[in-house]
Amino acid sequence: MTPQPPPIPDNVKGQTRRVGVEIEFAGLPPRETAKLVQSLFGGELEVISAHRLKLKNACWGDFGIELDTQYAHPDHERLDAEAYRDSEWERMRQDFHSRTRELIGDVVTGLVPTEIVCPPVPWNELDELDALFDALRRHGAKGTDASLLYGFGLHLNPEAPSLELDDILACLRAYLLTARWLREQIHVDITREVLPHANPFSRAYALKVLDPDYQPDLRTLIDDYLEYNPTRNRELDLLPLFAYLDPEHPHELLSNQLVQPRPTYHYRLPNAQLSEADWGSSLEWNRWLEVEKLAAAPDTLAERSAEYLARHRPAWPRRCWYALRRRLGR
Repeated sequence: MTPQPPPIPDNVKGQTRRVGVEIEFAGLPPRETAKLVQSLFGGELEVISAHRLKLKNACWGDFGIELDTQYAHPDHERLDAEAYRDSEWERMRQDFHSRTRELIGDVVTGLVPTEIVCPPVPWNELDELDALFDALRRHGAKGTDASLLYGFGLHLNPEAPSLELDDILACLRAYLLTARWLREQIHVDITREVLPHANPFSRAYALKVLDPDYQPDLRTLIDDYLEYNPTRNRELDLLPLFAYLDPEHPHELLSNQLVQPRPTYHYRLPNAQLSEADWGSSLEWNRWLEVEKLAAAPDTLAERSAEYLARHRPAWPRRCWYALRRRLGR
């Protein structure tokens, strides 16, 4: 499938916008996966630990391949190279820690997914990256619908076309209005619906953000997001973008080691549909573009926001009651 052009194809530096892609699957352990990726995109293989590898200097940059659980990998905060040299006991302790984590990885392989974190790819080259999904299918990788236990997903990290507050707010509003359509198009897997990794935004948050009187500054936008969404597990995770825009923000979530500050929207909704021959990053990118198209059409965005508010906002007596309860903290 050909990736369609976004309304704004270039980033703030005038360069072609890029898209980070992450894919989860079962059926192929990390070492076999890394060799497969290398056969497609070149690069030098670096073994970081038994179940974590990096493909360096490949097409577009570095690929990361690993079992998607922290317990399968050594905790580097517990590995001290200096202590290792000075103490035989410390060497034994650290070796035991590494071997134990390797054993855990051996045991859970097949139960937890292998994950590939691709380097950022220019949007107009996503069809070349889709060769990876074809190769995974051919080599027996299993996606979301292969088992009720597989809550696997594909994540897209589209580079933000603008870092202006009004444009970020427009994209958030467009997503809130498009989310239901996206879920219908994707047919989000029941297991992924039950698991918390891509939870929808609450109606209360949507009503707040879609109100035309809602015109926050950046810190207020972030604070309100964190109040209603104190989690990484949202279908559109804005924490990486907010951590990039406001690195001094004191909230602990924005300094969490799992939140990597970057000027992207972390879109977590799609399934990993490896069973479908025409499925890949280009298809999910084209679906995502419905959000960007709406964000780039201010009159349509305002009209659809008004329709949403008219349909879902409580009648004024109930609004007053809800406002009072919120003020009282009940």
